[in-house]
Amino acid sequence: MGMQTSAHIVWDWNGTLFHDNDAIIGATNAAFAELGLAPITLEQYRSLYCVPVPKFYERLLGRLPTDAEWELMDGVFHRHYAEHRVRCRLTEGAEELLSGWRSDGHSQSLLSMYGHEELVPLVQNLGIEPHFLRVDGRTGPSGGSKAEHMVRHIQALTGAARPERTVVIGDAADDAVAARCVGARAVLYSGGSHSRASLEGVGVPVVDTLEEAVALARGMAA
Repeated sequence: MGMQTSAHIVWDWNGTLFHDNDAIIGATNAAFAELGLAPITLEQYRSLYCVPVPKFYERLLGRLPTDAEWELMDGVFHRHYAEHRVRCRLTEGAEELLSGWRSDGHSQSLLSMYGHEELVPLVQNLGIEPHFLRVDGRTGPSGGSKAEHMVRHIQALTGAARPERTVVIGDAADDAVAARCVGARAVLYSGGSHSRASLEGVGVPVVDTLEEAVALARGMAA
């Protein structure tokens, strides 16, 4: 099956292929401590988290952070995340799913809001880069939405991914919005940054394993 006609998956990274919940919550609480906010649990995080990230902070602060507060918290978050990240691994079964999708003659790519310069070596070190046509991380300031990045990502795939045969697999409502922007479908995974309850109102399928997500994507992109 040629690339022009194959089904395509755009994978999200944090909380989807990369199981980094512990690093995320540790870094979030380090950022909160800078403003004197009490730490939150993973369950609280998963029920409250949203993008753009300043809106998430607003839910906890009762107001949007000032530019100076946002810059401080964002810096602290990324510094602590980088420290915690080294103990994180791929989500269970992810490597086999990437390999299987590729060996079936389909294509896949990776689009993340994690900084591009940090993302690429991380993906390389985990040995999975050859599975992807492209690996794109965020190149602008953090805190934005994924939709504009998705448009550029699909355009950069230059015909290898037709939107009607593309499925975005992610763990956040923002992944479904970004998919909609390019005419693709989405499947959301409940093991990452959002609780199942917060994902079920988005209007796309929600699954509890990546294996289920790939099985659905196979049918949706047929």
